[in-house]
Amino acid sequence: MVWNRTTHLWNDYSKIIHQRTNTVPFDLVPHEDGVAVAVRVLKPLDSQDLGLETVYEKFHPSIQSFTDVIGHYISGERPKGIQETEEMLKVGATLTGVGELVLDNNSVRLQPPKQGMQYYLSSQDFESLLQRQDSSVRLWKVLTLVFGFATCAALFFLLRRHYLQRQERRRLQQMENEFREHEDQLLSRAKPEERESLKSACVVCLSSFKSCVFLECGHVCSCAECYRALPEPKRCPICRQAITRVIPLYNS
Repeated sequence: MVWNRTTHLWNDYSKIIHQRTNTVPFDLVPHEDGVAVAVRVLKPLDSQDLGLETVYEKFHPSIQSFTDVIGHYISGERPKGIQETEEMLKVGATLTGVGELVLDNNSVRLQPPKQGMQYYLSSQDFESLLQRQDSSVRLWKVLTLVFGFATCAALFFLLRRHYLQRQERRRLQQMENEFREHEDQLLSRAKPEERESLKSACVVCLSSFKSCVFLECGHVCSCAECYRALPEPKRCPICRQAITRVIPLYNS
């Protein structure tokens, strides 16, 4: 058991202290009578789905003294005992082998494929093993389609958001250009003594003087009365950016 410093509880934890493996060569023979073909199996422990049967199992609980308990709390590990297990493949077990068949000196050998493909020694029959592989392939196909669709949806959302932001910037730039053109036309038609007053006039009412600085855009284009009359959410009349703060402007 291991002490969890987050939950302040002992959590179960297992690790292999010693492992010994003995491999005995064996052959696969068909169930049909009269068929004398035997296939020698090579490297069975490298195969997938090799179902070994537990033939011996015993738990040896640990005997702890008071000093051991104190040491366990300091180290953060407290052994519960040792689990001894013996597994083997019994004689006469039914196996289905899928791998590379090699003919060598009138003997047939089953070995792991050299192309890196999967090597199987399963207790299931061939049809069940094939169905399980097909189910796994279908699952991966479904997951691929789901993740592909999610990726395409996220990409479409990002592209659409970028497109809308770009269109909004173009629209704001166009409005600002139109305002500049309209202001230039008014100044060109105005009398010389009226031009100074038009330059400092509110762009909304054109009667009061500009008295507000809009942040964060920094435009000075409106009087206080017209600013208060702007609809919510308040935006700059020139660039249409959101107004976060207003600073009074005093002309001297």
